Amino acid sequence: MMRIVDVLAVPVQAGFFFDDQLAIRAGAAHDGFDYAGPPLTPGFRRVRQPGEAVSVLLLLDDGGVEFGDCAAVQYSGAGGRDPLFAAADAAALVVRVVAPALRNADLADGFRAISARVDALATGPDGRPLPAAVRYGVSQAVLAAVARSRQRTMAEVVRDEYDTGAPLLPVPLYAQTGDDRYANAEKMIIKGVDVLPHGLINNVAEKFGPSGEILASYVDWLVGRIRDLAPSAEYRPRLHFDLYGCAGLAFNADVDAVADYLAELAAIADPYDLAIEHPIDAGSREAQIATYASLRAALRTRACDVRIVVDEWCNTLDDVRAFVAAGAADVIHVKTPDLGSVGSTVEALLLTRDAGLAAFCGGTCNETDRSAQVSAHLAMACEATQVLAKPGMGVDEGLMIVANEMARTAALVRARKAARP
Repeated sequence: MMRIVDVLAVPVQAGFFFDDQLAIRAGAAHDGFDYAGPPLTPGFRRVRQPGEAVSVLLLLDDGGVEFGDCAAVQYSGAGGRDPLFAAADAAALVVRVVAPALRNADLADGFRAISARVDALATGPDGRPLPAAVRYGVSQAVLAAVARSRQRTMAEVVRDEYDTGAPLLPVPLYAQTGDDRYANAEKMIIKGVDVLPHGLINNVAEKFGPSGEILASYVDWLVGRIRDLAPSAEYRPRLHFDLYGCAGLAFNADVDAVADYLAELAAIADPYDLAIEHPIDAGSREAQIATYASLRAALRTRACDVRIVVDEWCNTLDDVRAFVAAGAADVIHVKTPDLGSVGSTVEALLLTRDAGLAAFCGGTCNETDRSAQVSAHLAMACEATQVLAKPGMGVDEGLMIVANEMARTAALVRARKAARP
């Protein structure tokens, strides 16, 4: 038996920045690494501001400490997400609401039971639940503590408590370039990354083009660089671009025009599989579902196998259920900080997997090394289709953190199996 003695909350740094997506989509221009102009999303002091996080430390009665990190996505306050995350406010909330509920908790109760008690906590008399970022960090810490009490990896705890049946093997890695989309894509190719490059296509004028010509040129360049730099003749990465709604903006939300363009893009990407994330922002969950269902149908009539990836307006477990039930996406981006408790991430990944869709265990560049490590365990335990290399936008660091965590975990699981009589 092992118990939680106390809970600490420590503001720490996140791996990137908070960016005002609304201002950027409206044309906020780069000013070196910064953006010029006023913010448009409530809560932002400027268009780009430093990311914040909170480490939640669980002090255990064996003298040990386990922890998780509260973190929020780069584009907070957009696409139906929680407002901008403030570390000081989150830390105070953990101390006031979470700590009393976790002190003296018996880890023998298991991750799911303890995490459910945290999810049920209210921030005040109005019954409002804890912010998703807070539930995210606290649940990471609880999962790590339960794993410690059982002398197992976090992946094994998830596999066993949710009966996933997963073999606990590393899953394909997906890396993102940030704005340095040429040099960073070359890094990915040389390192043999499974899925690339994200591209950060978040502005029509600078990165997409009035008719999509800038992105088309970039895809053509990328295919050539894969040919030139591939680490082996067998290397065949999947191409995955995040458009932040830019196709919809460029083509006036005309689904047929977007489908025509994506079919042209697929021809340029050949022979590589192509996935497009958030091509159109329809403004609400219901509208997004209807738009993506129509877009997928339009692509089928063109015999185009571009896969549509849902991100914005699919933030909660209920949202994931709705998109899966409507057949409104080929790939579900389970954006870990937006789901709140990592238990919700597990349920979303399993729901997606079992529906025959691609389950993307994602997140944001604005997380921390700890939340990235925990995400690696979740991806392995749920047999995700791909997992995001995070945090940061430097490529190498995120790849190292997530790939190494998966390699270590798989090795431990193999060693335990080999040692069984």
